[in-house]
Amino acid sequence: MKPRTRLPLSLSATLLFTALASAQSPTDPPPTQRPILTVTGKGVQIYACQQTDSGPQWIFKAPDATLYDKSGTPIGTHGAGPMWVSNDGSIVKGNLLQKTDSPEPQAIPWLLLKAAGTTGSGIMTHVEFIRRSDTHGGIAPTIGCDAQHLTTTTRIDYSATYTFYSAKP
Repeated sequence: MKPRTRLPLSLSATLLFTALASAQSPTDPPPTQRPILTVTGKGVQIYACQQTDSGPQWIFKAPDATLYDKSGTPIGTHGAGPMWVSNDGSIVKGNLLQKTDSPEPQAIPWLLLKAAGTTGSGIMTHVEFIRRSDTHGGIAPTIGCDAQHLTTTTRIDYSATYTFYSAKP
């Protein structure tokens, strides 16, 4: 029987760290975080046709969505800020940390946001990170924005999974 070759401890640790790092998506929260709420957002992404340095373009303005629990019951809303409002009256506002393309080419990116402020005393006051994943639709149109349509807005259907995280149980 052939003896096993053992890797030096530092090399083993490096290989393990590399494997773990590559397994984590850029939109995953820190490993100390645990999901406290997962919902489906269904609504629209709102874009406005605006003049930019490179000509008229659709510019993202805000989401407008209803949040549903796993049984399909509406439990809150998602809107400009970005912010998420629970039916219990609590609110969390997020700041973008990471963005990665959706595996679905015609879908808005997946995001990781850090809570930037909360209001109320319900579930959203415990949130430290918000992850948007499993996106469908919602990307800006590629046509319809020209000099004759400046200030026009359009609403593009989308859906996404929003997972809210906290380090506290």
